[in-house]
Formats: sequence, C-alpha cells, structure tokens
Amino acid sequence: MLHDRVLVQLDEQAGERRSSGGIVIPATAAMGARRLAWSRVVAVGPQARAVQAGDRVLFDPEDKAEVEVHGETYVVMRERDVHAVASERLEGGSTGLYL
Repeated sequence: MLHDRVLVQLDEQAGERRSSGGIVIPATAAMGARRLAWSRVVAVGPQARAVQAGDRVLFDPEDKAEVEVHGETYVVMRERDVHAVASERLEGGSTGLYL
C-alpha cells in the first residue's frame, strides 16, 4: 500500500443483519439512513498513523473502491475515510475503540 491508503476485507456478516425480534434483514433492503460497516484491516501504507494491520475499522461503504486480489474482494480507502478504529493494542484492558 502507498501513502495513507488502507486495504480492508469486509466482514462476512456485513450483508445480512438480524433485528431485535429475530427477523433477518437482507443486505439489499433499503435503509432510511446510511449505514456504516465494520471491516478488518489487511494492510496499511507507510503514512497511515492511527490504523494498523489487524485492526477493525468503521467506514461508509458508499465511499469505497473495491479491488480483487487472488479471488478475494478487498476495499481500498484513505485513512481519513475511516470513522472509528477498534484495536486490542491498548494496555489496561480498555476496549480500544476510538471515535
């Protein structure tokens, strides 16, 4: 990866969701508001400062650029397009969620 780019792999469960009543909501269902998605970071560029490989990041799937590598689909974005980072690299047992 170059500069501040981040390569992420979408979560498998990102498509379907379940309501609190147990109803399955397909990924194609229209939502009133835009919904953000969680993904796992696969690689980062040398100028990315707050994100590391292995972190989970929250981003807007409408602003994504997909790429296929060895049959797997990934998303490439700039670090500034990441809304939140969930990381386990903090000591002290905190959640490591940055918003």
